Amino acid sequence: MKVVYSPKCLSYHQEGHPETPDRVKQAAHHLKNDFDVRAAEPCKDADILRAHEQQLFDSVRAGTFFDRDTPNLPHMFAHAKLAAGAAIQAAELCLKGEKAFSLMRPPGHHAGRAFLGGFCYFNSIAIAVKKILRDLDRIAILDIDGHHGNGTQDIFLGSEEVLFVSLHQRSAFPLSGFVSERNCINYPLATATGGKQYMQTLEDALEKIEPFNPDVIAVSAGFDTYKDDPLLQLNLGINTFFEIGDAIRQLEKPCFAVLEGGYSKDLPQCVHAFLKGLED
Repeated sequence: MKVVYSPKCLSYHQEGHPETPDRVKQAAHHLKNDFDVRAAEPCKDADILRAHEQQLFDSVRAGTFFDRDTPNLPHMFAHAKLAAGAAIQAAELCLKGEKAFSLMRPPGHHAGRAFLGGFCYFNSIAIAVKKILRDLDRIAILDIDGHHGNGTQDIFLGSEEVLFVSLHQRSAFPLSGFVSERNCINYPLATATGGKQYMQTLEDALEKIEPFNPDVIAVSAGFDTYKDDPLLQLNLGINTFFEIGDAIRQLEKPCFAVLEGGYSKDLPQCVHAFLKGLED
């Protein structure tokens, strides 16, 4: 298992914001002894423009955007490019036969073709998928973050090359993903779902992915489904993340994952359990 990471992603912060540098810093410290860590590199401008419209690209580059939850801080364009580049590196490692995980911030799955939001500036997993699709026929994106990946759905809705599957809390931001649409399959979950019911739902989701026969599975790996996460109430235990990784591994497909949410102090243990399940 390769982990793509750069401490440069720790250099921005807004006081009181839940998406803190410490969450990734602690996870990197926890993972470094068990996994091969590779240095992240920024993506190219052209990589971003495969997934996003010019207007969004320009507003992030110029720092002219405003979103209540997505701070307009200095150098956010560079930080978002670095996160997207790390996702591409993880995807390219996957094509070489490695399982890989991008441990970076900011997250990305709420950024759509022409909008940002939900702590996300550019959609890193979508940018990575768009790039490697040049050499592949089909990719499945499995979003296990507790919030619906509305940006990823916006980018890929109607694509014959991409199947998007999301498991998320029904009552949570961004209040979307209530129904399935075309190639986007959504599993809105009740508050306090718990590990047993979650895994039953995931089994159904993976059964939808199998007949699609993707060349690669890309995972938006959020850990805000954890029982002590301050933003959601899905109540998964740490061992459930191992079970999730193991269930994905059993599909026997090349796979890479990108960090999305997860805001509890136990994020490092949650990530470690998921990667061990995916690896073993």
